[in-house]
Parts: sequence; C-alpha cells; structure tokens
Amino acid sequence: MGTKRWKNRPEGSNWGEFGDDDEIGRLNLITPQAVRRGVAEVQDGLAFCLSLPLNLPGGGTNPNRSGPKLFATGPHDHPHMNHEMAHDYPGAVDILCDDAVTMSLQYSTQWDGLCHMGYRFDADDDGEAEIVYYNGWRAGVDVHQHGDGGAQKLGIETYAAACIQTRGVLIDFNRHFGPGRRSVSYADLMHVLDADKLEIKSGDIICLHTGYAQTIYDMAGHPDGKVLRGLGAELDGRDGELLNWISRSGIAAIAADTVAVETFRRPKDGETTTLMPLHEHCLFKLGLPLAEYWWLTPLAEALRARNRHTFLLTAPPLRLPGAVGSPVSPVATI
Repeated sequence: MGTKRWKNRPEGSNWGEFGDDDEIGRLNLITPQAVRRGVAEVQDGLAFCLSLPLNLPGGGTNPNRSGPKLFATGPHDHPHMNHEMAHDYPGAVDILCDDAVTMSLQYSTQWDGLCHMGYRFDADDDGEAEIVYYNGWRAGVDVHQHGDGGAQKLGIETYAAACIQTRGVLIDFNRHFGPGRRSVSYADLMHVLDADKLEIKSGDIICLHTGYAQTIYDMAGHPDGKVLRGLGAELDGRDGELLNWISRSGIAAIAADTVAVETFRRPKDGETTTLMPLHEHCLFKLGLPLAEYWWLTPLAEALRARNRHTFLLTAPPLRLPGAVGSPVSPVATI
C-alpha cells in the first residue's frame, strides 16, 4: 500500500500516476512490449559501445567533478599490482592485480538519477515550500547527506533494477543542423522527425547526436573550452511546446552526447529562475531520466549508412545504492 507524500503536485507533473511510492518514473513505460520492439531492431548483429573512456573529457572542464583515479588495493608495502601471492601464502605461484577507483559518478558518460535535481515546492499545500524531488520524496527524510545514507529513495540502483533495455531512436541533430551550438526548439525537433520519418513510440529512449562527444574523444583528454563552447545542439528547455511534446510523447528517457542535454542560461541581474528548466520538467515533474556525454557518432554513422534510425539499447547503470548518478556503458545493437 503506497503512502502519498503530497497534497499538491507541480503543474504538468505525473506524480502518483505510477503509484504513490514509485521511484523510476517514465522507465515504467518500458513494458515487455517495448523490450520486444527493441529486440526486433537487431538485424545485422553489430554492437556499439556508447560510452566515452571514463577519463574523458579530461582537464578542468567541471571543477566540481573529477575523473577516475586508480590505485592498487592491499597494504602500502605490497600493493596488489603484479603482486606475488607467495608474500601472503608461502609456496603460492599466483600473481595478483587488484585495484580500486575514486571518481565523480557523473564525470563522463552517465545517467542522472531522479534525485539529481530537486526544487522548493509547496507539496503540503500549506503555503510553505519545502525541498522535494520526483513524486514528493523529501530532502532530509528520503534523500540524506551521504554520511547519513545518501538517496534512500530515488537512488540510481532503481534504474539498474529496472534493467533499461528498449528501443533506442537516434535523432541526428548533427546531420540536420551541423556541429555548431544551437538551442533546439519544438519546431526544430519536428523538422528532424518529419525529415527522417521518425515515429516515436511509448517506452522508446531518444538519443540526441550532435558530435560533441566525438570532439571530446578526439581531444584525447585535453579539452579546448573555446572550441567546445561553440559546439552541440541542445534542447531549449524554455520552449513550452517542446516540454509539452516530451510529456505526451511517451518516451522513457533522453540521452544526449552533450554536457547537459539542454541549453544552460545564467539568470539575468535580479532574476529568479530555474537554471535548467528541462531538468526540472523531466527529472522533477515527470520522473524522466536524462543521460549525458554518450558517444553516439560511430552508431550514427552506421545507422546513416543503412538508412536506419532505430536500434536495441541496453543501458543499466551501476547498481550502487544511495547514489544520485552513475557511469554507464550503454550498448546499441543494430
């Protein structure tokens, strides 16, 4: 039996529609029928890794996130890399390599969890806004500081348990608009869908190809910020028609090869606004996962050569309880 945690839900949200205690939002639309539709896209048996190497983009692209640092397990005097196990077990001939890693979970190719973005909203309908996340889950009650358990609800492990395997649809902004920076409107998106005769179905995951991640890959760990600032078509989160389309489209998630999926705009002086309205609409209101830094160019080229746009997508994150995001190595099979 569910427990309703809100009296008032945000306008345009779907809170409660998948159950009072739902934690995976629009991933619920990946039904067995949607999975079978994805599997039916496999014609050539070719698989594509959609993850960048996880040490990319490299450099100081985001001062709040750091790339992977590998280190050997074991005691300082006998680190477990090329470690002769005879040190521990006399007579053993085994050689052991064993390591660990520290990194920001959203440094490279990744999923945003549904508690990645929350907002102050009067969910109790008492005239006072509180910090809440998708479906009314609460800061300090369900989402704690990591020393207190992290995301006890809406953690990234819920995506992993849902498996995330469905039909992917490649929307090729690079092909239609070129590699330059562009804020993609509803009209722009409809132009691409119509030109490529794309039919979006419930449970699909759309993958937005701009070539941005390919440029990151080619820069090989030495990103040029000036170049990158001029690249990548991103969704215009301030376009109400676009947000309405996302609501009614039935898509389960959006993945992009850019940094944030949407155009980021700083507030003007004296302005109070949402920095990332598409994140608010998707993660907070709809429970619709977003993914960033996916390496889509090799897949886009293969699909273009076959005059195709759809494929089987398999993309579960790490099953890491309490985390709000996760690296992912998505696989597209065509």
